[in-house]
Amino acid sequence: MKLEQTKPGIWEFQEKDMPVPGRIFANETIINTVEQGVIDQVKNVSKLPGIKKASMVMPDAHYGYGFPIGGVAAFDLEDGVISPGGVGYDINCGVRLLTTNLKAEEVRKKLKEVIDKLFKAVPSGVGSKGRMNVNEGELREICETGSKWAILNGYGVEEDLEHTEENGCIFGADSGKVFSRAIQRGKPQLGTLGSGNHFLEVQEVEQVFDKDVAEKFGLVPGNAAVMIHCGSRGMGYQIADDYIAVMLNASKKYGIDLPDRQLACAPLQSQEATDYVCAMNCGVNYAFCNRQIITHWVRETFKELFKDAELKLLYDVCHNVAKFEDHGERLCVHRKGATRAFPAGSEGMPKIYKKTGHPVIIPGDMGTASYVLVGTENAMEETFGSTCHGAGRVMSRKAATEKHDGMAVIKRLESRGQVVRAASPKVLAEEASEAYKDIDDVIKSVELPGISRKIVRLKPMGVAKG
Repeated sequence: MKLEQTKPGIWEFQEKDMPVPGRIFANETIINTVEQGVIDQVKNVSKLPGIKKASMVMPDAHYGYGFPIGGVAAFDLEDGVISPGGVGYDINCGVRLLTTNLKAEEVRKKLKEVIDKLFKAVPSGVGSKGRMNVNEGELREICETGSKWAILNGYGVEEDLEHTEENGCIFGADSGKVFSRAIQRGKPQLGTLGSGNHFLEVQEVEQVFDKDVAEKFGLVPGNAAVMIHCGSRGMGYQIADDYIAVMLNASKKYGIDLPDRQLACAPLQSQEATDYVCAMNCGVNYAFCNRQIITHWVRETFKELFKDAELKLLYDVCHNVAKFEDHGERLCVHRKGATRAFPAGSEGMPKIYKKTGHPVIIPGDMGTASYVLVGTENAMEETFGSTCHGAGRVMSRKAATEKHDGMAVIKRLESRGQVVRAASPKVLAEEASEAYKDIDDVIKSVELPGISRKIVRLKPMGVAKG
């Protein structure tokens, strides 16, 4: 198999048994980090029925379940399929960024107290239980109304909805399609951060690349910001698990020849696909509501420490979802570890971002930086309006814990002036900077083919992790 660079930052390969090419977005440095397993998964996805244009992967790609993480694939509604492996277990794992009117230096003076209070205010860790106490009826309402439930119950302001993808509630959720085990797992975890790469980070707006857009976004150089990265917790995981079993049966029923069982899928016109979409959208809405509740507690914490603090939601974007979109024709676009990046003037864009394109929020690892980007017309042409979602792992969690010591990671970050709180040192070893690709190279890799444009770079000041 030979990779050919067809355009700056775009690499392709195609073998005889691939109906569409595999396409990788990467610069010369990042292309050398792409695992053979990722190449194999890109190839497998290319063989699914009804795939359009190419089986794509972003520069932060790494090996995943069925689809590679960083994968993008769009399917024709008539002949195409939907696959839970193309969404992932953490449905609507996503990120939101809060801007503040506080100077980073002002926050830095109380940084230890800020991180301590945030760590206490927002429950985190494996199996963590939240401060919420919702019953099954309320949870089913959350599944169908998303962030709107949180706003109606005092966890935020109406303005937050316009600053959330899908206004915080994706259409077509039906909690009746969610199995009871997922509901039971979701009840105690609402308003929790979770573990792994999920985090709550206080940052500084370090560098501005587009002054006009940064001003419109409220990103002021030298000001503090807060980034929240989490998803649908055990509920989303269970929805995925339940429907992978459904899709395995559906694949057999409809005679779909799977190149990998993990790509279990169903025709988009089938009842199984309809049921999965209804359940997946419940996971999406749960995650929106989860991040909205966490946002409320972050605001409360800052107001307690800085009486004049104002924290405004810039935007909230999904990373793991399948959505029905118009790209010259109606398609089902799977983004797994990839971010929607629609440019100015796009249909479905919030009114407030019609002239700029919506913010694309790309978290890096806790030791380096994060970015805010905007999408481009070229992204619509090349990637169905998609871009990367983070730095992307180069080392498994197991390998990272074998190579790195969590306490040493804390000391190294503290030597840079950062404050770190985590449920255990182990998670810090898993999330060591060396376990990730260089975020600056990842961003260069989406700028080179022109699918995104950088607006600001944010550097971490303190982080709370599960």
